[in-house]
Amino acid sequence: MAANSQAPKEPLRLVETIPLPGVKGRLDHMDVDVKGKRLFVAGLENGSLEVVDLQTGKRTQSIPGFKKPQGLFYVAELKKVFVASGDDGMLRVFQSDRLDLLDSIPLEPGPNRLAYDPHDRRIYVGYGGKDAGKDYGEVGIVDAQTDKRIGDIKVSAHPAEILRNESGKMLFVAIPVLSEIQVIDARKQEVVATWKPKGKGVGDMAFDESTNRLFVGTRTPLLIVVDSASGVEIASLPTVEGMDGVYYDASHKRIYVSGGRGFEVGSVWVYEQKDADHYELLGKVPTRPGAGTSFWSPELNRYYVAAPANDKQEAAVLVYEPQP
Repeated sequence: MAANSQAPKEPLRLVETIPLPGVKGRLDHMDVDVKGKRLFVAGLENGSLEVVDLQTGKRTQSIPGFKKPQGLFYVAELKKVFVASGDDGMLRVFQSDRLDLLDSIPLEPGPNRLAYDPHDRRIYVGYGGKDAGKDYGEVGIVDAQTDKRIGDIKVSAHPAEILRNESGKMLFVAIPVLSEIQVIDARKQEVVATWKPKGKGVGDMAFDESTNRLFVGTRTPLLIVVDSASGVEIASLPTVEGMDGVYYDASHKRIYVSGGRGFEVGSVWVYEQKDADHYELLGKVPTRPGAGTSFWSPELNRYYVAAPANDKQEAAVLVYEPQP
């Protein structure tokens, strides 16, 4: 009887809080150096790249001088960290060990999310649109070995999320201002389909290629499941307000949606994938006020939430472990 009366465990357990002393304002995207056990965090309003040692649970470096740093990508095979800065239109490249600056690649205003294709060692970066005074956006193509921009793919407006399939042949690009997803043939470097899922403010996305399912977060707020081959909507579920992070956990068959940016309460909504067409809300895990962005590392089995400073607490990275 006592066992039955126990409350079910939350799907994520907070295992560590890593402080980011002195970091002010909104935090944005993250990436992880799995082998080196380091987490990179974009201090968007602080104008910094924050580096966290995951073994000691301490911030080890804070690199200043950015103007609205947003997108991050760590390329282990090249030992490089790419950082996109929205306000100065730059993609900066750092040597990963000491984080010395290697190159600064000029783009246009608005660089945000990054994607990497290891097959041809290319970085894709979204920018342009209204931020650059244009009525269209672009996905820039950068040779990650030479740090040279080698092309651009025109899209309908400023791109947010950029995902690629495993082969690298297809890219899925979220266009928030038009609430649409554009599908790019990366080899032809052109848009081959445009989908308009339910809801407004299409933003962060995740991809389960094994079932051909895209998980799309919107500002409405909804989590929408889309067939990645046809663009057909499979399911639609309510989700967290202030959504700013969507990740798929293949080992646990779960989707994590973090939110709270601009709100007094932050949380992660966790969904279970019953099968390709059926999804169920498992729980709502409280985080901190304004905590929007997140990052899932399957290799480390950890889920990271970036929590900005508030009146009572300094900025921090909240570290969660999936349960059970």
